[in-house]
Order: sequence, then C-alpha cells, then structure tokens
Amino acid sequence: MAKHSHLTLQDRSIISARLEQGISFAQIAAELERDPGTISKEVRLHRVSVETGSYGRGFNPCVHRMSCDKKYLCKRCFNNHVKHCRFCRKCIQNCPDFVEESCPKLSKPPYTCAGCPDKVRCTLRKYEYQPNVAEQQYREKLSNSRTGFAIDPEELERINRIVSPLILNGQSIHHICMNNADELMCSEKTIYNLLNAGAFDALRIHCPRSVRMRPRKTEPNKKVDRHCYEGRTYTDFTQYITANPDLPVVQMDSVIGRKGGKVLLTLFLTNCNLLLAFLRENNTARSVLNIFNELHDILGHELYCQMFPVILTDRGSEFSNPLPIEFTEDGIPRSRMFYCDPGAPYQKGGIEVAHELIRRVLPKNTSFDALQQEDIDLMLSHINSYKRGKLNSRSANQLFSFIYGDDILSKLNIFEIDPNDIVLSPKLLRK
Repeated sequence: MAKHSHLTLQDRSIISARLEQGISFAQIAAELERDPGTISKEVRLHRVSVETGSYGRGFNPCVHRMSCDKKYLCKRCFNNHVKHCRFCRKCIQNCPDFVEESCPKLSKPPYTCAGCPDKVRCTLRKYEYQPNVAEQQYREKLSNSRTGFAIDPEELERINRIVSPLILNGQSIHHICMNNADELMCSEKTIYNLLNAGAFDALRIHCPRSVRMRPRKTEPNKKVDRHCYEGRTYTDFTQYITANPDLPVVQMDSVIGRKGGKVLLTLFLTNCNLLLAFLRENNTARSVLNIFNELHDILGHELYCQMFPVILTDRGSEFSNPLPIEFTEDGIPRSRMFYCDPGAPYQKGGIEVAHELIRRVLPKNTSFDALQQEDIDLMLSHINSYKRGKLNSRSANQLFSFIYGDDILSKLNIFEIDPNDIVLSPKLLRK
C-alpha cells in the first residue's frame, strides 16, 4: 500500500528513535518508505534548541569560556561567590564580550545532538528532534495555511486607501469595484470578504445594503481531519490488542439529547462493564479533551494509564483530535486511541448495549439542558449497581472495585445503591 505524502506522529517517533541509535537518514527513509531528502528536511525544519549544560557545568556556549577570567558579572555570582563567570549560565546575558560558539557537527547530518558521544560533556547549545513538538508544529503550519487571505499587508493597505474613503462617501462595493477595477485588481467578492473581516478602516455598518442582508442559515460544517485515522483504524486496533492482550479497552461514544443542547460523553470499561458519563455543554472536540484532562487530574497519571490505556470510538467529529487525548500537555504518553470502521457500531457493541440502560432513564428526544452532572452521577450509580446475569449476578461496581480497589469509585462520584432501591426509569431524575 502506498504511503501517504505526510509524515504521521508514529513516523516521527520512529525517526527520533533511529536518530538516537545513530542510524543514517538513508536507512530511516528505507524503513519508512520515504525519500532520504524528506527525512533530512523534516529534522532540519522541526529540530528544537535546548539550553542544557553537562554534568556539573551549566549551559555556556561562549567561545571564550575556557580562557575567561571575568568575575561577578551578575548578582547570582556575587551572592554565591562563584569563582569565575564561565561557570554561570546567567553571566553570558551581561557580558559585553560574549560570542556564541556553534558546534560544527550540527551543520551536517543528523543536524541534531542525537547519538553524539560528546553530548554528556558539552555545554554548547544543543538541538534535539522531538516527535511531539514536530507534530504540533506541522499541524499549526497546516492550519495556518488554510486560513487568512492570500494578500500581503502592503497590498491590503493600498486597497484600503482606495476603498475606505469611497465607502464612507456612501458608495456601494459594487459601484466602487466597477469604477476602480484597474486599480483594485481583485474581485468584488474579495472586497466584501475583507470588509466583513474588518480589514478596512471603513466598517460593515457603513454599507447600509450589506448591513440589511441577513446571513444565510446553514448547518455548521464540522470539519474532520482525515489524517487522525492514520495508524488508528480498526485493523490497527485488532493488531495492537493481539500484541497486547492484557490491556483493558475503553469504548467511547456520545449520547445526544436535544439537538444543539447538552450532550453526554460516555465511557464503557469493557473489563468490568462500568459505565461512565459526563455532561457537556456542546458536542465539541474541546469538551471531550477537557473531560479526559479532568480524569487525568482526579485519578493521577499512573491510575489513569491503568484504566484508559486503549480507547476505541467511532468517527464522530468530536473525536477527531486524538493527539491531546493520547499525550499529556508535557508530551507524556497516556493512552492509545483507535476508530471503528465507518457504519460499524457493532465493533464497540458493549457501549451500545450500555446506552440502552441510559435510555431507560433518559428516553430518546429527552433534553439534557436542565440536568447537572450530579444528576448524571446519580443515574450512573443506579446503572452500575444493577446486577446482571452476564456478570455472574454481580454489578459493574463490584467488579470495578475488585480490579481497581474500593476507593476509586468515590473519586468518580459513583456509589453503590441498595438492590431494592435501584430505579431505572425516568422518575429517577424527576424533581
């Protein structure tokens, strides 16, 4: 199968690992089925500068550092009685004779300090290739290339000097474009777009006809980055689970109330059939990420990784940003995320069945807008206390406590309900 033209996070992780092993660009390119120039360009574009010293010596890239005899150039040296400023990383900011020395090895492949035998003794500026940073920079560049106007500031100012005075004189955009076409050198649509974006001195309110025109009612176009599925398909999921059969799988989905209103994020722990649900104001990727960040803070990194090592979900637009879920803000791995095939909800059948219990309490077309998270926690406590034959007449709460301990459920605001007090009908949440 032909490789996609863009590098993925997995490709970048392989590049980083191979650079540390001292493997050449040509060998890395052969492994990834890429051109060696692609690997070289990737490393040079996305390498990051690191200001670290060596064992017992701080960062100091000054070319005079070995012969320097200056003292007390900064307050820190004076207070700590540092013998020479060459041992202080702060003094280079104050020294008038500072000249930075660059390592000549960085001008040749691999353009980083990866695999360099002198790295542990070097106090010069170092360069590293970090896959998470490279992926983030690539995504930002890709996003920026798809936004804004293809016009430089000087050209925009030239058009503004022509258009704005005429708009303020009461002329319409059409009239201005018809009489100044040779000077504007752009379409009427472009002028309207620039005006609506606030790029001119004149404002939209100065065009009476433009103000009277109401925007068309259209359904919001939820864009999904198709690259998020690379390396995360259901086939990749089955291969990963085959290689790691002991890892528990968490199935993820959304339950919709009133269209455009509050929505539930549901998580189903397949190893114990525990169902979690979290109320969100909007069905967005940001709201999903916020839930996982909150869980990470509540549970702690170690327990979180034990409970959510593998996440399987559908291809909804709210799940189209997997990287921040898979990694912490510091770039530490915490989960692996995979997607079901299109139109194949049976591939995560456990959570689909669990939704039937939610619908007993919150039937379809029920609005969630009046609910609070406390109501959802109460519903989950009743659902997870419900004993089922397929669980050997045990409840999900009991199985979860057996695997993870008795005190974790309380952190998730889920409690055991007496069997005779369980209510799985709409009257549970009637106030």
